[in-house]
Amino acid sequence: QVQLVESGGGLVQPGGSLRLSCAASGTIFTFYSMGWYRQAPGKQRELVADITRTGIIAYADSVKGRFSIDRDNAKNTVYLQMNSLKPEDTAVYYCNVITSVTFRTYWGQGTQVTVSS
Repeated sequence: QVQLVESGGGLVQPGGSLRLSCAASGTIFTFYSMGWYRQAPGKQRELVADITRTGIIAYADSVKGRFSIDRDNAKNTVYLQMNSLKPEDTAVYYCNVITSVTFRTYWGQGTQVTVSS
């Protein structure tokens, strides 16, 4: 069973920065895709960014130019650097991974990001 350990959420003022981390373990397979989704109160969960093992990246339009995703394949860890944060970025952020070969999807427990003055 894959375990995902997320860290880095918190409270930040508008214009501030946070860096989320998600470390994956518990499988013999590598991870085809690693990424982040978010869910704000009353809204559907949405993709923020994801990155494949070979470095192909996708961002939501709302975060392009402000957020940056990267991963360390040796550590099975994905990072999300969030800059110029806005109140509308407030949400629970969930780590998401898809294993290679079996293409099974796993979710982290979520970490709260609150952008407020």
